Amino acid sequence: MKLSTKGRYALRMLVYIADNKEKGYISLKEISENQKISKKYLEQIVSVLTKSGLLLANRGFQGGYRLNGNPDNITVGSVLRITEGSLSPVACVENGYAECERSDICETLFIWQGLSKVINEYLDSITLQDIIDNNRERYANNYII
Repeated sequence: MKLSTKGRYALRMLVYIADNKEKGYISLKEISENQKISKKYLEQIVSVLTKSGLLLANRGFQGGYRLNGNPDNITVGSVLRITEGSLSPVACVENGYAECERSDICETLFIWQGLSKVINEYLDSITLQDIIDNNRERYANNYII
């Protein structure tokens, strides 16, 4: 499984918004400059995230985007499913293996089911808040003089 920039950038953008939630709505310009992601590309990603209900949009002078919920309740898995679609490693376990004509006799089906389960459980176990906390811990003792 290889994730596209859409999924990775969406995650970076959401972490930035979550980590700066005290600012209220955050402009795409600020996110673009901070994350070094094209504003045009962020516009495409924001559209998907807003339609899904993960982000709230505010137009106008103080406009921008903010999370629609708590960073503790938004998982990496949910973000990637919204932006990437299925996280299944192979098509035959994507929507349930019953759709595959070989599922009754497939010698390797259990491998793909197990891998899919591990991927989904792992990504669903990490929240935006976990990422923020990990980054804070990582840089807490990084003193520059």
